[in-house]
This record gives sequence, C-alpha cells and structure tokens, in this order.
Amino acid sequence: MIRLSAFIILLAMSACVSNESDKVILKKDLGVKRFNNITLELSLKPFKKNDPAYFKAVSQEIFTQWGSLLRHADTISLMLWTADGSEILDYSGSLDQSLEWARYIGNPNTKHEVNSSPDDENLSVHHRAFTYMDDTPEFSYGDLKKIVNSLKTTGEKMTGKPVRVGATFDPGPEFAKSPFKYQKHPEICMGATMGAKTFVCCYSTLNEDKSSYAGFPNGIEQDTPFGTFFGKQSQHFLTDLGFDYLWLSNGFGFGMETWSATGAIFDGEKFYPEKIQDTREKIVNFWTLFRAECPDFRIETRGTNLSTGIDLAADGVDLKSIYNGGYNLLPPPNSPWAALNGDFGLELAGYMSRIAELPDNRYLFRYYTHDPWWVNSPWMDRYGREAHDIYLPMAVTTINASGEAKSPTHLNFLTIDDSYGNMLVQVPDEVIPHILQARRKSPDQPGPIVWVYPFDEYHEWASSQPERLPEIYYGDWFIRQSINEGFPLNTVVSTNKFVQLAKSGNKLFNRSTLVTIVPNAGSELESQLIDFVQDGGQLIIYGPTTYASKDFLALMNIKPVEAISGAFKISLNIKSDLITNNTPSIMNHPSDMSGGGIETRVATGSADTKVLVQVSQGQTKRDVVILRQHPDWNGGAVCYVRGTNSVTYKGGHLLTPDDPDQYFSGNSLMRLTLAELGYSIQYVKQKESLKDPITCISRHDNAFFFAGYLPNLTVEQRLKFPLGAPIIIGWETELKDGAATYRFPKSFFEETRFFVDQQSGMISCFDIPLATKGTRRRIQLKGLENAKVSFYPPKSVSPDSIKVVLNSTYPFGKGAVEGRRSTDGDYYTYENVTGDLIVSW
Repeated sequence: MIRLSAFIILLAMSACVSNESDKVILKKDLGVKRFNNITLELSLKPFKKNDPAYFKAVSQEIFTQWGSLLRHADTISLMLWTADGSEILDYSGSLDQSLEWARYIGNPNTKHEVNSSPDDENLSVHHRAFTYMDDTPEFSYGDLKKIVNSLKTTGEKMTGKPVRVGATFDPGPEFAKSPFKYQKHPEICMGATMGAKTFVCCYSTLNEDKSSYAGFPNGIEQDTPFGTFFGKQSQHFLTDLGFDYLWLSNGFGFGMETWSATGAIFDGEKFYPEKIQDTREKIVNFWTLFRAECPDFRIETRGTNLSTGIDLAADGVDLKSIYNGGYNLLPPPNSPWAALNGDFGLELAGYMSRIAELPDNRYLFRYYTHDPWWVNSPWMDRYGREAHDIYLPMAVTTINASGEAKSPTHLNFLTIDDSYGNMLVQVPDEVIPHILQARRKSPDQPGPIVWVYPFDEYHEWASSQPERLPEIYYGDWFIRQSINEGFPLNTVVSTNKFVQLAKSGNKLFNRSTLVTIVPNAGSELESQLIDFVQDGGQLIIYGPTTYASKDFLALMNIKPVEAISGAFKISLNIKSDLITNNTPSIMNHPSDMSGGGIETRVATGSADTKVLVQVSQGQTKRDVVILRQHPDWNGGAVCYVRGTNSVTYKGGHLLTPDDPDQYFSGNSLMRLTLAELGYSIQYVKQKESLKDPITCISRHDNAFFFAGYLPNLTVEQRLKFPLGAPIIIGWETELKDGAATYRFPKSFFEETRFFVDQQSGMISCFDIPLATKGTRRRIQLKGLENAKVSFYPPKSVSPDSIKVVLNSTYPFGKGAVEGRRSTDGDYYTYENVTGDLIVSW
C-alpha cells in the first residue's frame, strides 16, 4: 500500500474550517491546488428518520467527516441520488405528493417482488431487491425539499462556503421503482444496456398520456419529444424543491447504448454509415429541446462508459457539437471501469479522449468510494483500500491552448454512504490523504508520452467520410488495450491545440514522445508533425495508412501494398518481455477491429530505417513496426506502428482480448517500441496470461512520478530511460543490464529525480535528515560504481542553492562535486561517481 507521511494523515483527520481559517492554514500547506468544486454524492438512506432534527444531524456528520478535504474547495456540492430520476418524471407540482425513493438494495424493477424469497436463492441483487432496513421512512416531495434545505444551511454555516445541492436522473432500472419508464411509457426505453428495453434513450418520443404533470397539467400529447418533456419537468422540479443543478447519469444524453461496444451505428458485426448523420442530429436535438425548457440550471454529466471515438463510431454521439452547443454543461468524467473490472485502459483512454477538448476550462475527476445500491463499497472491497484508481487518473493531464497542463477543476465522490445508509468515518479518513497527495503532485507539464488526440478529425470523418467509421472505432480501442498492456500514457492534447502551439513556436513537447494517427493529407497537422520530427522530435504514428499523403509516407519510408488480415507469424527485432513460458509466435489481426488489414512495407532499403516487427503469411510479409531516424533530423525519429487491436466482439458490453497464451498481443508493441526511443519498460513474468502492470508517468516540479497498479504482484518491472535507470526515492533497486528492477506493490505513486547510467549493482535512494538550517530536502544515493548520475532539481530551486557532495559524513559539508547543467537547464549530470552521493537544496 502507498506510503503517506504523518503530516498528510494528520491533515486528513483535521476538523472542518471556515474560509477565514483557510486563508491562514493553506499558506502553510503549499502545493494543493484548490478545486472549483467538490461534490459529495449520497442517497437518502442516511436519513433514516423523517425528522428535521435528524436531517440536520446527518448533515452535520457529512461536513465533519469530509471537512479536511472541503477546505480545499471554493464551492461544495451535495448530489442526491433520491431515486432513479423518475421523481422528476412523475412530479405533479404538489409538494404533498408521495415520493418513491431509492430505499432498495438491488434492482426493484424486475418480476420479483421487493423483499420476496423466491425458490432460487442463487438470484443476485441484479434480479431482485430488498429494502435496506426493515422500517424505511416515507417521504413526500416536501420532505425532500426540507432535506435539500438542511444540507445547504448546515453546510454553509459549518464551512463558510457556498453549498449547492444537485438532483440526478438515471436512464435505467436501477435504484428505485419506475412505473413511468416500464409501465406507462416503455416506448422511451430503446436501450438494451441491462436487458431488452431497459434504458431510456434521450431522443425517444412519448405516447399520449392523460395524467397531469407539473409541466404538462393537461397531459402529454402523442409523440412529444422526451427532451421537451424532461426539460419542462426538470425546470419545475429543480425550482420548486430548491435544487441548484442536475446530473445526467449512466450516459444519458450521449446515445442509446451507453455502456456497450455496440450501438445505433455498429451492431458488433457491421457498421451502418448511412445512419450516422440522422443519429448525430437526434442526439444534439435532445440537448436543444431540453435547454429550450430548462435553460439555466447547470447540467453535469456522467457520460458513457467508453470514449469519444468509440461513442461516435458505434452510437453516433457527436461530442464536439454537444461541447460547442452552449448547453452549460460539465463534460463527462472518468468512467468506473477500473473499479468494476480493472479496465484501466478504457477508463484512462476514455477520460483523455473527452478532455482533449473542453466546453470551457472545467473538467471533473470522480472517485468511487461506496455504492449505495449494489452491496459493495469499492474503497473497502473492490480496491482493497488501495489507491490506484486515485493516483492513475489524477496523473492524467490535458494541455490547453496556452500550453498549460490543466488538472481537474471538480472532484466528485460516488458515494459517501453505503448500501445500508451508513457513512463509515474510516473511508474519508483513509481516502482524503491520497486525494491530497495526488493533487499536491498533479502534473504541471507534459509527461514523457503525449497523445495528440484527433478530436476534430474523428468528427470530420464521421460527417464527410463515414466509410472511415471502422478506423475511428479502432483507434480508441487500440489505445485502450495498449494502456492495459503497460503503455505509460498520461498526457493528452488535441490535434487542433497541438497545431496552434507548434505554429506559435512553442517547444513544449520537445522533451516528449508524441503519439497520434496518420494525419490528413495536406493538413496543418501533417505539416507540423513533419517539422516536429525533422527538428529533433520523437513521434509514434499508429493506424492504417490508407489516406496518407505521399509526403508523409516518404517521411516514414513506407509504401502501401495489398491489405491482408488474419493469423500471422510474428518476428520481433526489439527487446521483448522475459516470459518463463514461451511467448506465442502467432498474432491475429482482425480487420474489422483494426480499421482494415495490414498494408505496409518499407519503401526503400536505407541505413536510417529499421524494421522492428514483421509479420508473415507463408511467403507474404508485412512490416508492422518501422523506425526511421534520418541523420539530418537532429536526433528526431518517427516510428510507425500499424497497430493490431488484438480483440474480438463476443457480445456483452466490451471487446474481449485474444487469449494471451495462444496469440501474441499486437497492443503490447506500443510499449515495446518505446525502448527504441529510449524508454525501455520490460516485464518479467511466468506466463503471458498474467496481466501487465498499468503505469502513468507524469511530471511535477521537474520530477518524474510513477503511478500504477499491479494486477499480479509476481510481475517484475525493468525500467531504463534515455538518461539511465530511474532511481525511485525511498527504494532500493538492483540494476540489470543498465535497467532498474522493481517489484511494486498493488498500487504505487512514487517520485524520482535521479537517473543512473550504470550496468549493474545495488542502488538505494532515500531522504535523510536535513541536519542544517535552511535546507529544504536532502537525498542520499548509495551503491554507485563509476556511474553517470543525472539529477532533476525542483523548478523553484536556484543553482546556487543546490549542494552535491560525495562520500561525505554528517553534517555533509565536505566532498563537493561539480555537475554539468543540461542545455535546457532541466537537469545536472555528474560523471564517474563511485560511493554515496548526497544532494541537498
């Protein structure tokens, strides 16, 4: 488990403070960027009595438990999971109306009665529901208004900050009974996310209904758009009950099949490009209709479980038009896949694809502490009290048009109560220190690997070249699985912003390896990528070359040939993982999941070009990883990775990876290729089927931070970067062939400022006592043998305040050594070092 300083733990345990107190305390706690907003999500289950005094007591406990974190927010929000959103649909306008609320554990919209005991005791809570306690209170809409008011007034009094309360709408059958969705208006349930006709589709229409509703006192007319009905009902409900905003859950507003790899455009076997334009218009029209009836309340969104490109290609979701529509919404956060099934690749790739562009400057990180419906509390069980799903997504950053690395402005916790309405003090006590540490060390510059995401290109292709939908679909799935196989991606910038920055002369990415698709022929992106490489930059291109220009093909030294797919024998000319059992030599390239077949060969034999990976079917060969480093490029390099998406669609929500004991995974080639560009990340494990570690490498205050998760603790990692082996502070490492070896714990978040060029030996690196007045930090490296040591000091430290001594003893005043500063000023290098090196500042 990740180590935390006593200071951070004490900080998390401290009491709630007012704004005036914040001004004093936060001056001493430098480095924690304030959040614009922190949201605590909860159900009504903690309100176990219908009593205003009890409402107040619960409210006080909430702000007490989370006080040490809330002081880092400008605004505090409480998001109420009252029911499933049907409380909005059913609202008649009367506060005396009885409230159906989420008093259940499990799914209450099945054929089994709540609290029933069917003969089949193996039925899960997904098939039946129970009330969370025997005597659940009854609430009216008026009582809900009192709870909203209690949360606001109590929170504002205790914190001195603005407190908002939000309502929620979920399209599915979870949380509460919904006669509106499943009995009165099943026509709106077009999605099959949890079975046939289970999810409301935002662009559905309603049948005639003579019942009276707040926004429709004379009933609903035939074919009323759901967006119109829902917007008008939301306006009345939010206004009358004192809510401040609305959260749209589980992908509502973003297509029809919001959890699935399939959708309105892709059925798992075939794409239907003729449907794309109509579907895109329907989704955007929902937002327009909704906003016509509910114009001003802020909308916050959960989004789908997938990514920008996948949603667009499979379900027609035009995120660009939604972002640019002026709908006053907060973009979707990271999905909960990591908690649900360990799919960090999809969580991180989807997150980055959505924040490459933003409606404004705001975006959200959401963390899964409890589940108030399905009898699990991820912090306690799914995560096992490990913080990997904090440190990994919080290591992600997006680069804005000014070249700044931007962290999330908003933070949500789903939820602060468990399925029984309990709010365990242990959870905030343990979670808050990790949140603050990740925030304190959040990225402030691009990481070593930067995804130049084709946000505009994908939307343009879907509109003008719909035949490229399979290529759009492939791209994000490929990056997803590459991350799952250890590709250390943490930074995203849109192609549009990259071009703007490059044209302005900004050298922000000179220290990073860029990763992107084949650019459109003759585009500004193509021009800037070519200049980047020829000026000394490193670039990885992935995906099909079907639409590549002659100039870009010439840059990569590639010629197009006939595309082929299927099973190939694979030949590697790069360092691969060390597997005790044999690595499969057959790779399957499914053209339907990989944007087409493999169509690339080296154009001309040249000393500046290497074929790193080749595949063959009999005598027919294709070059799938090609590295070119021209001597006139000032150290620049372009590496083409065709990119096989080693997956199939077998039904269910996601694509299924190939059996790793039978097929070589094409997605692993992204990580393995990095070794040729100076970043070697090699795994040592017993067999291929052991899942690979997930790693993000971020930069903060000139240091490198390694955030990660180990699905299997027996896997060893060997790391070697351009300046040598990364030596993590607080660890010992054995050097093997110049690489640092580590067996990390289940979750980790570790810092390095040192890289050592040394072939073998044992090196330790630890903070040691400061010992002298004015010293802020002192670190000792031991075990150096004729080594070259590179040191990255904090940005705020002046060269004069850095003191480096060799083989010195307390108080470390003797044995000074001189280093050579790099041309960019980022680091210092010390040559021929043997013994113990102590660095202070």
